[in-house]
Amino acid sequence: MWGFLLCHLVALAEPGLNPKKTYEYRYEGMVNIGRGMPNLVESGVRLVCKVKIIGVSAQTFLLRVSNLNFEEFNGIPGKNAFDASPKLTKRIAAELSKPFMFEYAKGRVGDIRTSAEISDTIVNIVRGIIGFFQVTVKTTQRVYELEEFGIHGLCQSTYANEEDANSQELSVTQIVDINNCKKKAAIYRGMALAVDNKLSKERGDSVISTVRYVYTVKPTVDGGLIKKAHALERQHFSPFNVKGGNSKLQLVLLSVTDTVVTPAVGPMISRGNLVYKFVKVLAQIPILMKKLDDPVPKIADMIKRLAQANIYQTDSATSEDVVVLFQLLRVTSLENHEVLWKQLSGNDEHRRWLLDTIVEVADARVLKFLKNRFKAGDVSANEAGQTLLIAFNHLAAETDLMEMEFLSMPFSKSHPMLWNTVVLSYGSLVYRYCTYEYDRSCPAAVVQPLLDLVIDGLKRNNEFDMVLALKAIGNAGHPSSIKTIRRFLPGVSAAPVTLPARVLSAAVQSLRHLAVRDPHSVQDITVSLFVQRHLPTEIRMLACMILFETKPPLALVSTVTAFLLEEADMHVASFSYSLIGSIAKSSTPDNHFLSTACNVAVKILAPKFGRVSYHYSKAMHLDWFNDDFLIGTATEIFMLKNAASYIPTEIVTKGKFHFIGKILQLVELGFRADGIKELFRQNIQVFNGHLSYADFEAIFKVLQDWKTLPGDKPLLSAYTRIFGQEFFFADLNNDLIQSVIKTVSPSAGKESPVWSMIENLQKGMSWHWTKPFLMFETRYIQATSLGLPLEISKYYNTVTTITVNAKAAISPPLTDRLGQLLTSDVSLVTDGFAGFSKDQFVFHGINTDIFQCGAELKSKTVVAIPWEFSMKMNVKQKTFEIDLPACKEETKLFSVKFDVYAVSRNIEEPSRAKMTPMMPDSVEANKDIEPPKQRYLTSGQKVCAEANIYGAVFCVEFEATRSHYIDEYPLYYFLGYTNFACTIQPVQSNKPVDKIHIEMNASLTKYPVSVRHLDGSIRTFVPSCTPPQALNANSEPVFAIKVLAMNGNTKPEGYEVAAFYTPAAQMDNTQLIVSQIGEEANWKLCTDANVDKVRQEQLKMHLRWGAECQSYEMSMKTATAHLPGSRPTLKAKIHWKTVPGYMIEVGKR
Repeated sequence: MWGFLLCHLVALAEPGLNPKKTYEYRYEGMVNIGRGMPNLVESGVRLVCKVKIIGVSAQTFLLRVSNLNFEEFNGIPGKNAFDASPKLTKRIAAELSKPFMFEYAKGRVGDIRTSAEISDTIVNIVRGIIGFFQVTVKTTQRVYELEEFGIHGLCQSTYANEEDANSQELSVTQIVDINNCKKKAAIYRGMALAVDNKLSKERGDSVISTVRYVYTVKPTVDGGLIKKAHALERQHFSPFNVKGGNSKLQLVLLSVTDTVVTPAVGPMISRGNLVYKFVKVLAQIPILMKKLDDPVPKIADMIKRLAQANIYQTDSATSEDVVVLFQLLRVTSLENHEVLWKQLSGNDEHRRWLLDTIVEVADARVLKFLKNRFKAGDVSANEAGQTLLIAFNHLAAETDLMEMEFLSMPFSKSHPMLWNTVVLSYGSLVYRYCTYEYDRSCPAAVVQPLLDLVIDGLKRNNEFDMVLALKAIGNAGHPSSIKTIRRFLPGVSAAPVTLPARVLSAAVQSLRHLAVRDPHSVQDITVSLFVQRHLPTEIRMLACMILFETKPPLALVSTVTAFLLEEADMHVASFSYSLIGSIAKSSTPDNHFLSTACNVAVKILAPKFGRVSYHYSKAMHLDWFNDDFLIGTATEIFMLKNAASYIPTEIVTKGKFHFIGKILQLVELGFRADGIKELFRQNIQVFNGHLSYADFEAIFKVLQDWKTLPGDKPLLSAYTRIFGQEFFFADLNNDLIQSVIKTVSPSAGKESPVWSMIENLQKGMSWHWTKPFLMFETRYIQATSLGLPLEISKYYNTVTTITVNAKAAISPPLTDRLGQLLTSDVSLVTDGFAGFSKDQFVFHGINTDIFQCGAELKSKTVVAIPWEFSMKMNVKQKTFEIDLPACKEETKLFSVKFDVYAVSRNIEEPSRAKMTPMMPDSVEANKDIEPPKQRYLTSGQKVCAEANIYGAVFCVEFEATRSHYIDEYPLYYFLGYTNFACTIQPVQSNKPVDKIHIEMNASLTKYPVSVRHLDGSIRTFVPSCTPPQALNANSEPVFAIKVLAMNGNTKPEGYEVAAFYTPAAQMDNTQLIVSQIGEEANWKLCTDANVDKVRQEQLKMHLRWGAECQSYEMSMKTATAHLPGSRPTLKAKIHWKTVPGYMIEVGKR
């Protein structure tokens, strides 16, 4: 009996709907995005409506929305109110008023169906409404936990029940931990090349979100009736423990009536279950809101407008429009792209803009577009390489992007650099694809073309092809490539391996990504290589380097330590010990356990290797990590040598950035010197490694014999990796060096490309280059209880412009040899520009295709370097002249400006868009609500250095406004306006300035006039010198420079610098004299430096300045000492005889 009653009570409380009833609720959903502090502006939206739920069958119900009102907020909470958005309300109501069907039984929402024309945004909003009815009520337990589906995915829920004895109603509280969902409704784009690290994530994640639902449930014969409910969702940024935003929902039952007539509905399609669906969300860039209809003419017009605006210099006012162009290109079809190509490819500027921006389509369409270009051959190899490199590395990693056809196209092999780019970029594409597919199976077929390439190179014994393919395999990091890589590693391969060291090095380094994806297999391989003492030293050291990237456990580190105690090769021992010692000091989370193991190893190895000479191979790892901000950096430098040569075989430098659970490998540079090393091994005779004068002399003699090396053997090889992906490598070999020397040799004639360049320069040439480039785009989007997508995005876009106009004249003109330039007078007139505009955006908020609200950081950095000058030079006479126009208008050379805004935008009313600084402009207006722990900080400063003679002034300007909360993390300090700028401005001068004339002469045969005025003064200034040694035949003029302000026939004004060298048996004397030039100018600065030839560690210097170098004086004496068994020391003594008053004040501070 009691069991029956208990079951009956459970049935009465279990949520349910009567299929013969109609339920009417009032629904309100609101989200606000801000920092949650007084006086700071926030943005948000609110949706209020009535919801009718009508029974259709036992488990099918109809939902209809009426009386909808959509409002936007942009202001200070408590002071400003929501504003109605009538046009957007009308648009949303037009879709929400249509019927929605959903399955519902025992508190579980099933399939949702709508008519086909309903947008995904509206369906997700309906999911937010229906989500209130997804609740589990257990009357047998007060507290219980369940894993259940909801709008956020499959997440862990904690319930608590409390019964009201008077009303017989249940109060049900549900807490959903969104951070620990197994199948979370969230997507992450743009960080495929960042490595996730479990230990780093344990210290904190980027966004912490929790949802609390509170229900009032009344037991009825039809089941538990939800009378009212409300929900609160919060987001926090864990690195700073800062509130990011709130979502509030409320559902109140208005009435329950009998259903008279069930409304008729038309055809419907399934839209899935309650879990939030992401469909085409990446097409909507969060930092702009534009109507995207009829995009082709808009794209063509924008490309033409941007090309014209940046035709000479970077137009910072339009650089943000490039992001709009990306948005428009992403909503166009492949057919549209072909139409645009036909329209724009005929103009060089328009063509370049299209190729540089179409890569940001970032899906299969851009690959097909490029395939069409390769097949048609209507792009150059340079254009193809640049476009394909960026396109492959910016693709969204999805299953339909594996295009292998590029590897077999004849056009791909039409140029060596293009082929390198195609192969390496394909490897990068495989890596991104396998990152996307990592939780599933990553098919071996995607990497098979690269495996075929490397095996083919092995069969043909082609060193370059093997290296290229292995580098691409390293980019791919595919687990199934390990078997093939083994074939190139001695002692690991089943067959004997006899390959060049360069190939072995590429094979070992191709394991670098697999060290993370398959650490156990890589540990087996690298340990096997490391313990083979007959292998080349550098291969063993590389194996050690890769081994420690797998984060080996204590047992394996102990094995390596024991082996090192018996190691005879001091290069291997030194490299391994220094690497272990560096990691032992690491503070980054990924090395938490490894550093402990390395600490133990260091204590064991230190007695034997603690004082190994710096001449041996070394590894260095430096890092730092901040637990409050969850960010850090790491730098690694590896220098690999062997006993055969003092020249390093390989040098590698790496930089890493740690940020909230992810590790991003920034830049890696590597150099191999096989050819140079071979050259020194064969030819060097006297070299002791102390880098003395004799050592440098020996090195110089060896380098003169570089022609003895084979033409195809590289003297030097270099590679560059960004974000762990190698995109460039090149060889410097004998043939290339001889080709360059032959091209620029003085004996080269009209067949040289330099001759053609000079001819074009004499005719007058113009060169212009503009490059728009989206440096990064990272987006994290997760569902909210309202059915709206919460997004955190970062964009960094740059537009770079270089323009050069030049015309030269040569007298006498060239006739047959380039060497004639060395004896001719050359004049050049040029103007141009070099600079860039970088726009950075960080968005946090709600981003849909019809409205946006959130917080947005907007930053703009501009560098602008214009030039205009004429030049004359004669190499033989060592004379050089430049004429610069006077400064006529303000030129901003460098500027940085940023602010944080609360933004509100909607597609129906673009003119209503609001972008309000998060910190209000008027601090006084908010004094009545200013909390005691808040401080407004405003600062501004402008510092200028005037050059009145030249009519110009250089200024540095800084302005900032901040709102600082004492008890909060420093993130708040960055809220506010910041402006920093460096400018050159015209200034009123004593005389009008027409131009600035600069003369440089390095072949002086007599002293400048300004120096002859000083002869007597210098005799006094340098009393240790006899009169003939002051400035006479023994003083050799070195150079003279004049910088003069010119104006018509008036006497020029400015400064002259002259340098002299006086050799002597015991002491060398160097003099530098700076003189002011003008009608009554007598200011001069005189310096005299003496170096003792016998005791080279001593230096004396005198400095005088003022009228004829007589007003002020100081002297300095320095000496160095390095006694055996002690550290080098430097002693300096400064004597201030007469100095200006301001220098005395500075010295006292």
